[in-house]
Amino acid sequence: MSGEPAPVYDLLIAGAGINGAGLARDAAGRGLKVLLVDQDDIGGATSSASTKLIHGGLRYLEHGEFGLVRESLGEREVLLAIAPHLVREQRFVIPQAPGQRPQWMIRLGLALYDRLARGSSLRRAQRVALRGTPHGAPLREAFASGFAYSDLATDDARLTLLNAISAAQLGARVLPRTRLAGARRQGQAWRATLLAQDGAEQEAAARILVNAAGPWAAELRRTLAGEGGKDALRLVKGSHLVLPRLYAGEHAYLLQGRDGRVVFVIPFEEDFSLVGTTEVTVEAPQAEPRIEAAEAEYLCAVVGEFFARAPRPQQAAWSFAGIRALYDDGSRSDSAVSREYHLAVDDERGEAPLLTIYGGKLTTYRRLAERALERLRPWLPGLRPAWSAGVHLPGGGLGPSGLNGLLLELARRYPRQPPELLQALARRHGTLAARVLGGAQTEAELGEHFGGGLRAAEVDYMLAQEWAQSADDILWRRSKCGLKVDTAGRERLMHYLSVALTA
Repeated sequence: MSGEPAPVYDLLIAGAGINGAGLARDAAGRGLKVLLVDQDDIGGATSSASTKLIHGGLRYLEHGEFGLVRESLGEREVLLAIAPHLVREQRFVIPQAPGQRPQWMIRLGLALYDRLARGSSLRRAQRVALRGTPHGAPLREAFASGFAYSDLATDDARLTLLNAISAAQLGARVLPRTRLAGARRQGQAWRATLLAQDGAEQEAAARILVNAAGPWAAELRRTLAGEGGKDALRLVKGSHLVLPRLYAGEHAYLLQGRDGRVVFVIPFEEDFSLVGTTEVTVEAPQAEPRIEAAEAEYLCAVVGEFFARAPRPQQAAWSFAGIRALYDDGSRSDSAVSREYHLAVDDERGEAPLLTIYGGKLTTYRRLAERALERLRPWLPGLRPAWSAGVHLPGGGLGPSGLNGLLLELARRYPRQPPELLQALARRHGTLAARVLGGAQTEAELGEHFGGGLRAAEVDYMLAQEWAQSADDILWRRSKCGLKVDTAGRERLMHYLSVALTA
């Protein structure tokens, strides 16, 4: 009824990147009343612009971050279990040549990496021959041998989205494209003003306000709590190129540049190679960061030091950049700054607390959420135990037969649908792929084809179930079909959305 007072949430979380979405899921699953807002799309900033890896951070060992690596390797196994349709083992090859990190150092680092990942289901590291083998096929003749190890690849945007969907299923209210315009303490609660992109304004109250704004976290903390304190962010832009496939095979490469940094080359969306990342310090958050020409040249140059045929920036089918919000630990270089997260609580005169999340990385978001709730336990009496490690994300309950079993089941139920379409839907939606397909037994029954395997039925599903609104939401975050949809297909999609959203 309109005369009833607005509900008081336990948590109002500002920022629906991976940390905010993961915290919303965990909190909602413990019975808390949660409101999650973001000024843009779910995962619309940094959380859809990473290198798309779930990894322990092999290079973090050089900086002595054994605790972070151990925690990350543990989470690697958890995420493989709860989102098996979205997370897969990725084998990396490290070519070895004089002048780079010595062999003994790499061998020792990989042995320690495997040891810290005790009980892992992934393949262990090994020495590999390169010359005359598939692993060495794209490389220069100088690289005769190297090492191979395993981590995980994922779709960062969909991983973030699934956490938000799970949170909503558990009772959280999720409002993308809604900005926290202001908030003030009023006794034991925050009174917040929320502003939607269409100009609609609403009020909300919450016992605890969580600042998960990523690159905007320090700025928001100053706005809400006044003095920002000694905690600070270092903002580092990481840019990536997506190039036409550079080599055959499903293995990836970790390349050691002359400057000591590493660049990954990873198989991406069947026909492409993902190359990244750079590290460029920026002074302020950017809503739409872009790769600079010098960054593109740098990435191609590093690949050219190893590959027999160097790529050119002009070949890129796509590029993207994100701003990593790292907790500033005083390190001299961006590469050395810890990827560990930091939680800061402002509790002014015993009034409603503000929790600000600094740093973190895709791999550790779930543990960050658990630790954040532990930090907030004094204000959450009777908080239920942690639970998220043992429950699948939406679509993740594949059963013992895994993704192959799901594909066989989809092929049985939809024998006239193309195998490549079923595979794409299974990888994006897991067990929910059947909801996308519905009763459609042929491609034509899925509606208009916009290109790249994207059909109207999947677009409708993304609009109804995944908060999609724009062509970019669908082509680059809910899917990567933008790599294969041409200009005409994009225009048809935009027209379709304009009609669907006004119907």
